[in-house]
Amino acid sequence: MPAAWWTLPATSNAWGCEMAASSSAGLRNYAIVTAAYWGFTLTDGALRMLVLFTFFKLGYSPFTLAFLFLLYEAAGIGANFIGGWLAARFGITRMLTVGLTTQIAGFLLLSAMSPTWETAVLVAWVVAAQGVCGVAKDLTKTASKSAIKVTEAEAKGNAEGRLFRWVAWFTGSKNAMKGFGFFLGGVLLEAFGFRLSLWLMAAVLALVLLGVLLSLPPMMGKAKASSSARELFGKSRGVNLLAAARVALFGARDVWFVVGVPVFLYGMGWTFPMVGGFLALWTIGYGIVQASAPAVVSRSPDGLSKEVPAARWWALGLALVPVAIAVLLAVTPLRPDIIVVIGLAIFGAAFAVNSSLHSYLILAYAGSEKAAEDVGFYYAANAAGRFIGTLLSGLLYQVGGIYACLGGSALMLAVCFGTTLLLPLHSQPMGTPAPSR
Repeated sequence: MPAAWWTLPATSNAWGCEMAASSSAGLRNYAIVTAAYWGFTLTDGALRMLVLFTFFKLGYSPFTLAFLFLLYEAAGIGANFIGGWLAARFGITRMLTVGLTTQIAGFLLLSAMSPTWETAVLVAWVVAAQGVCGVAKDLTKTASKSAIKVTEAEAKGNAEGRLFRWVAWFTGSKNAMKGFGFFLGGVLLEAFGFRLSLWLMAAVLALVLLGVLLSLPPMMGKAKASSSARELFGKSRGVNLLAAARVALFGARDVWFVVGVPVFLYGMGWTFPMVGGFLALWTIGYGIVQASAPAVVSRSPDGLSKEVPAARWWALGLALVPVAIAVLLAVTPLRPDIIVVIGLAIFGAAFAVNSSLHSYLILAYAGSEKAAEDVGFYYAANAAGRFIGTLLSGLLYQVGGIYACLGGSALMLAVCFGTTLLLPLHSQPMGTPAPSR
């Protein structure tokens, strides 16, 4: 009897130590994945400014500038969708390393181009290289964001709101790093030129890749992947609706942010460093607000009953911003660039909360066993929105200037708001029967 009495505390202590170790491993892996994605996003933001400013100086039109990024965005649709399935089948760590390696290859491919080539060859080469970088970005994004669900589960316990906090911090800090990347791109272009800047960024990513290989469990996030197309496409109602809202949300941002705003500000007399610096500050501020979203959104024990209504109200508020900017541009004597800058700041804050809420909700709706597949499907929709926004940004600006871009943004946000009204207040995994009435 005494022996049994002494055995229980020993077993209990061992269990407690195991739980603590598991919790520590979850937080450690979350921190490593976040740091790796910071490095990736820093170089990805710099790449956008390098390409945009280099080809604008070469005399390319706004629509052609948008065309340079089209395959980058289009490639992300398939990369996200397939990436989610691959992450479930082969593990998140492997897909993260594939994404980083692909980005390095894209940088080296892009560095081989020469401005002296024929225009058609030059544009085709850059579009192809951008496509490689687009695949890399979204493989890395899907792997990294899927890792949040896995590492949060590894942390054990049922800390209320922890998943929302981890998602908000990851997405917010990532976007702040992208802002630094915009600024870095302008600095690198001025200091080292196009080709050497790409080589330097490839070297930095090689160090990040080495860190991932040495520090993350190789099989992290590996699960039973879908075995048929029907199973792969069979998402819950919440995931499907949120994906549709994401298409409209990110299309509404990029329809004026990708080409319209930079070209508009440059046309108002801003220099390249001024435009790059403003976009950097905007994105950093956007990231800070995004990371702070849990502080301004009420949370519920079930994770949906307060968060879904919040997503609806924030979508409605965001839809009013581009309309207000267009009205002010039309009726006030203030400098147009000042109106756009202030309006974009307000838009960025509201957009950041919307994006953070959506990024949380996809993990709340996603099934635990195949979270990577659900996340991949959702971010494929994200990439589709970016593709549509990028295409329309150059086209609408060339046709109707900043007014046309703002109109397109308002229309897409109205669609986003309408879709969020249909979001369910309770998560129901696929295959679960509806409750009887």
